Amino acid sequence: MSFRFLPTDPATAVRMPAGQTVLLDPASRPSGSCIEVLDGVARVYCPCEENEWITLAFLQAGDQLCTDRLCSEGVCVEALTPLSLRSDGTPRQGDGFDVVNEWTLQLLRIRHLGSADQRLHALFGLLVRRLGRRCGSWCDLPFRLTHERIGELIGTTRVTTTRLISRIRQAQLLETPVGEAGMRLAPGLVESAPLAVA
Repeated sequence: MSFRFLPTDPATAVRMPAGQTVLLDPASRPSGSCIEVLDGVARVYCPCEENEWITLAFLQAGDQLCTDRLCSEGVCVEALTPLSLRSDGTPRQGDGFDVVNEWTLQLLRIRHLGSADQRLHALFGLLVRRLGRRCGSWCDLPFRLTHERIGELIGTTRVTTTRLISRIRQAQLLETPVGEAGMRLAPGLVESAPLAVA
């Protein structure tokens, strides 16, 4: 996995193309600092190889990642769509909500569902509810994840993930239009997802 380091000097706007990853090293960040997503969608993951780059959270516009709460090896931020963030953010005080903790909890809940079918269904529901939007007769998700990444998120192999996604496609509940970066899911699939959270 290749990534670059986020510049240590605070910046009001750092732009990243989709697919680019930066490493946030807690040793080089000022205490109490955070990054804030201005636009786009990002995946936050642990860079430790022994953890197989496990996904911790997804971030979207307005979300903050406090850099002093990171493990000693830091975390990576991967741009799933073109991403703009500021590295000089001031953590919001008083609301007690931490987006990374919330995402980690939801992903952990999904991993504990009984079958891979349920876990995939719940994952798609969560991603669309939190990061997608209803657009006509479909729900749009502005990015795609590889089958290997989906397998990591639901605790199964890439082969099993591909088989499960093929079933959903055959049922005409999922489309991945050629030439587009995102995917479309049927509203009924999203609404009937296990562990539905607002």
